[in-house]
Amino acid sequence: MTTTLTAPAPVASLDAALLPGPTALHHRIEDRLATVAEAPASLVVIGLLRKDTGWPLSTGALTTVTSLLAGALRGEDWLAREDHTEFGVLVEGTPAAADVVAARMAGVVTGAVTGLIACAGVATLEPGLTAHEVERRAVLCLDAARHRGANAVVHYSGTR
Repeated sequence: MTTTLTAPAPVASLDAALLPGPTALHHRIEDRLATVAEAPASLVVIGLLRKDTGWPLSTGALTTVTSLLAGALRGEDWLAREDHTEFGVLVEGTPAAADVVAARMAGVVTGAVTGLIACAGVATLEPGLTAHEVERRAVLCLDAARHRGANAVVHYSGTR
């Protein structure tokens, strides 16, 4: 019996520069906060970590990461660029769903590019919050996740 292995389908290349930027993400969060009482949502910030202290991330590596993240999205979620090594994802659904999405997205990045890992910070959108506060909470959690290492997901809970 002969087993034939086929290569996985190629992931279409997606340049990070083509993604909406931080200003668009901020406006999208503001708009979504107006309706969060009817349907829950969260902000996931995916952060890239290098295992070395070498050169900046190459354009090819960034394109690969962007394509992987875009491919890991659910249909109702929205991907944007935060900066050169961070991506924001507005996730529709419960906080638990956001944690699952965050773990999946960090997982698709880790190991895809030699020397590169990912982790995530998550903040639930709540009535009465501003977009700045949601972003602050998600980035605070991303900082904590970066200290934990590869594939770590930290969800905001508390009042700080």
